[in-house]
Amino acid sequence: MITYVSEERAVQLIDKIARFIVERNMAAPALIATEMFMPLNHIGSQLLYFVLPVAELIFDAKAYQEFAALIEEDKYLKMLSMRIDDLDAEMNKDRYEKRRVKRRKRNEKLKKIFLFWRKNK
Repeated sequence: MITYVSEERAVQLIDKIARFIVERNMAAPALIATEMFMPLNHIGSQLLYFVLPVAELIFDAKAYQEFAALIEEDKYLKMLSMRIDDLDAEMNKDRYEKRRVKRRKRNEKLKKIFLFWRKNK
């Protein structure tokens, strides 16, 4: 049973998990979940070990145990949260910029309408 993950392997797993989450546009729910369960990470890790015999039937046993060992430490959970946030900002930069431009145009139109309305009042 794996109970420790090296720093290098932890960074690889964190990057892989973060990419999986961000590619499916699930960054916001994942960030909320990681922040919400941060105080309970040790209990969650132990729960994953408890479910291990059944989970090995569905998932890769080594990867599952590495993930359970990974979320046991606070620093790795914080690294995961930061990596998800960074990747989300990086991968969706164009989409966010388009939204910002669209919002700015809409606000300018609304200003023109209200200014016109105030003049005719």
